[in-house]
Amino acid sequence: MSLPLPLALTTRLAPVAVLATAGWALSSGPLAPAPAADNHDSATKGASASPTAPSTAAATKTFTAAPAPCTAVTAKTIKSLVPGAKTAGKEIPSTDTKARRTCSWNALKEYDYRWLDVSFELSDTDAAAEKTYKERLTEKSGGGVVPGLGDAAYSVVNLSTEDKQQTREGVVLVRASNALVVITYNGSDFESKKAPTTDVINKGAIKAARDAVAALEGGR
Repeated sequence: MSLPLPLALTTRLAPVAVLATAGWALSSGPLAPAPAADNHDSATKGASASPTAPSTAAATKTFTAAPAPCTAVTAKTIKSLVPGAKTAGKEIPSTDTKARRTCSWNALKEYDYRWLDVSFELSDTDAAAEKTYKERLTEKSGGGVVPGLGDAAYSVVNLSTEDKQQTREGVVLVRASNALVVITYNGSDFESKKAPTTDVINKGAIKAARDAVAALEGGR
């Protein structure tokens, strides 16, 4: 049975904002002029040489579509992180499901509340995804690198208090080639007004991130 949440917490737990990414345009500089030829052979070679044609090879995308986010985290993980939630989750509407997809799970069991978001965001190139990843890190502080997860991963946990109710939230940001995986996991105890420990939230967010990256890479 779902129970209503305090208005302040509901406002705080708004969906993760989506950051649009743009590819980098690649261009080649002008060719240096060839040295003047002073013999017949050089002149002949210069006359027969064709101008350099622009490259038509397009950058290859490692990932061309975002995976189904609601099946990216195993049912076992959902049950352990969000007790009482339906494992099917709820996908958030997106204007471009090939580039961006998000699924959410939330539940209140007795007085213990948990919320989990899993998002996939695809860029046109690895370089564009790396640029966005670095920009996102400037918005975070107090966290640390998560080794062995994608090409780069960072985890941060923060505590907030609203109307004497604590909420602790963990965010894990992962870059894997041209994709970003964003995990948001938070919780509150409405009886004690306290939040779960940093260790509980951090480990939970990283566990969900490992599932999501494995789904992205086709490892499961």
